[in-house]
Parts: sequence; structure tokens; C-alpha cells
Amino acid sequence: MSSARISRALLLRSAPSPSPSATASLFRPRQLSTLGPASATRPQTTSSPTTTATLARPSSAIAIRHAQTPQRRHASTTHPKHPQGFEPPTTDDLAELRERVQDFVRRELTEEIAASVDRTNNFPADMWAKLGDAGLLGITADEQHGGLALGYQAHCVVMEELSRASGSVALSYAAHSQLCVNQLQLNGSAAQKAQFLPDLIAGRKVGALAMSESGAGSDVVGMRTTARAVDGGYVLNGSKMWITNGPDADVIVVYAKTDPDAGSKGITAFLVERATSPGFSCARKLDKMGMRGSNTGELVFEDVFVPASHVLGRVNGGVRVLMEGLDLERLVLSAGPLGLMQAALDVALPYAHARKQFGTPIAHFQLLQGKLADMYTKLQAARAYTYATARAVDEEGTVKTQDCAGAILYAAERATEVALDCIQVLGGMGYMEEMPASRILRDAKLYEIGAGTSEVRRMVIGRAFNKEYAHLSS
Repeated sequence: MSSARISRALLLRSAPSPSPSATASLFRPRQLSTLGPASATRPQTTSSPTTTATLARPSSAIAIRHAQTPQRRHASTTHPKHPQGFEPPTTDDLAELRERVQDFVRRELTEEIAASVDRTNNFPADMWAKLGDAGLLGITADEQHGGLALGYQAHCVVMEELSRASGSVALSYAAHSQLCVNQLQLNGSAAQKAQFLPDLIAGRKVGALAMSESGAGSDVVGMRTTARAVDGGYVLNGSKMWITNGPDADVIVVYAKTDPDAGSKGITAFLVERATSPGFSCARKLDKMGMRGSNTGELVFEDVFVPASHVLGRVNGGVRVLMEGLDLERLVLSAGPLGLMQAALDVALPYAHARKQFGTPIAHFQLLQGKLADMYTKLQAARAYTYATARAVDEEGTVKTQDCAGAILYAAERATEVALDCIQVLGGMGYMEEMPASRILRDAKLYEIGAGTSEVRRMVIGRAFNKEYAHLSS
């Protein structure tokens, strides 16, 4: 293990207002044997300061000792889905990362803040800088640009724990760190990464991805936004719908047709900057049933000039860029429902043991025991599927479309069921807005629709099988 990796600090900053110039860092690897799942009880949501201290750079002796320790590493260190020099995190790394994200949540994303975000439908603007200072916005990005190069298991851990605290804040986080930052990491040129990643990873700028249109959701080829070649670049015209972070985004990955007659081979991905793009606007912020506060908008492009240097990937190669990130998007987003299921249990379990009927805690009634057991089992099964799929990406470099789609398909549908069961366990209180059960349910339902509906995910899995067994059909 390199001394550079050893020197990355694992602990979140304890100072309430970290310096913007301070470098963000989360990790000092250790060795363990098992992945630490979320604890059965939600972390306390008080805003009292943590006693955790910032970890200093280790001494040379410690660095040498770690460097000489044999490590179990895999072929994924050279896989194109990961940054240069990537080493899969150990189970100890992931367990400690989970603890640090929980520390962050205790300080910065309390139950009061989560409820306020849902009630007001406004994302807390200062959260981006806090996420950046904590090192959470560049989990899969190059270290040279401020990222942590930790891979997809780590990204799932962060996504799960943020979702446990607030589904909407976590969704905006994923749109920034996965749909934008990771797309740049996978497909950006060296110059594009140097230009855009540092500010995105630090939280100084907000990222988004714009593919869906009012008439083209899962049907990518049906998009109507065009990009006409002109001297020095392209001119974009059209609109995008349901864009997470759209009202706030400074940097947006936008898909448009550069050759409308070429179908899927005529789409290109562009990096559009709000500040330098006259003609770009957010027509409206959308009012959603759930994921409120994860600001979502309709974007309009009217003769927006994009320089040729801002083409992401190759001209007419946009579908490849999209598909390269789509499997990993589904994988990381599948951790969102995990956090919501854990949040539902965090609410239901204490309530069921404190609430008495007929002189007995309702958790002692067999029907309620069965419901709680089913909630827990669904969470654990979904968690195992998601992290097994992420582990295969990190350790083997294997990205299986059917498993990335299957993980979010299963987790999303189970999350809606678990949220409904949480409401039932709480009874009348579950129907009251003063409890978070309603918010959990409304947030969970989005995962059966966003990033491809459950129906599309089933179709994706079926098509993967068709491709795998095509030789038997000839």
C-alpha cells in the first residue's frame, strides 16, 4: 500500500467551519474482516459537536510499516471504471467510512434539517460546501483533482447513510457526485477534469446531468434537443425535464442530437456551464410528491453556444457515454432505498417497543413481530445484493448490467413496501406529518421511477439475458 494512500486522513473535520482551502480527506485504511452495516439504531440527530479530531499525517515509521504489510488487491486497480492507482477499500475502510458519514449526519443533517428540507422544498445551499469539506463529493474521482479514489462500495456507503438521514439531500448528492462528477471521471479529457473537477469536488460548484425530456424519458433516442455544429463548437436548442439539481447547477452534462438522422449514433454529450452560457435557463422548479428539497427543474436551451472543447467523449458517441455511466448510476442509487429502509426501521422499532396496547408493547404481538421481521429481512437482502454487486466492480472490475439493474429494482420496490409497513406499525401516528414515516414513503417511491422505471429495469435484465444466450436462438 502506498504511503500516499496511508496519508489520507480518515476522520471528518470536527471544526464547525472548515477553511475552504483545506483539502478534503476521509481515509486511513486499516484491516478488518467484515463490512460494517448501518447500526440498528439511527445515530443521534443532535447537533452537539463531535469529539472526533482531524487525523494528522502519520510518521514515516507508521507509513513504512503499512507499506510493508501484504495487501489483498485485485485486478480492478487498472480497470477503466476506476481512477489511476485505485486500490479496493478493505472492509475495515468501509466500516470506518460509515462511522464518519454518520458523524457528519449527526452534526450537519439532523432530523430537524431533514424535516425542514421536505416541508419548504428547498435544498440547504450551505450543504454543498459541507459535503465538499467532508470529502464526500469526489468518492470515485482522481486524487490529483481532490477526489478520494475509493470506488463504488464506498460511494454506496455514503449514499446509504445520507439517505438514512434525508432521502432528498442524498438524491441531490448522487446527481452531483455520480451523474456529473463520475461521468467526468469516466469520460472527461485531462483538460476537462482539471477544469471542472476541483470546484465540483470541493462543493464550490453544483453538478447535474440532463438527458430526460418531456417526451423522452427512458427512450433516449426520442430526445428532441439538438446541437448544430458551428465554427468553434455547437449551438444547443431544446429543453430537458425532471433534472435533479437543475435549478442550482453550475455544470451540467447535457445530451443532444448532433446527427438527428443517425438515431442512437447521432447523440453527443456536452459540458454546459451556466455562467458562460447565454440562452440557458431554468424555466421552472418542479413541485414533487417526494424528494422535496432535492431541487428539480425544467431546463431550456435557446441558441446556447458550447465550445468544441466541452464535448464529453466523442462527437456522436453520447450514447456510449450515457450507457457507460448508467449501470454504475443504478448501482450507487440502489443504496438510496437501503438508507430509507433503515430509516423506516429506526422509526418503527423504538415506537413498537414503547407503544403499549392492552398493557403490552405492540412489538410483542405476533402480527407486529412478523411485520418488523419482514421489514428487516427485506433490508438485509437488498443490502447484500447491492454491496455484492459493488464489490464485484471494485475488486474484479466486473460491471454486470443485469445486477446493477437488479439491485435497484429489488431495493426500490422493497423500500416502498417497508415504508408502508412503517406507517402501519405506527398506526395513527404514522399518518401524521409530525412523524417522518410519510416523508420516507414519498421519498422511497421515486426510486421505482427515477434512473429508469421498474418496468424498464426488468426489460434491461431481460435484454441482458437475450444477449447472453443469443447463440442458442440461431
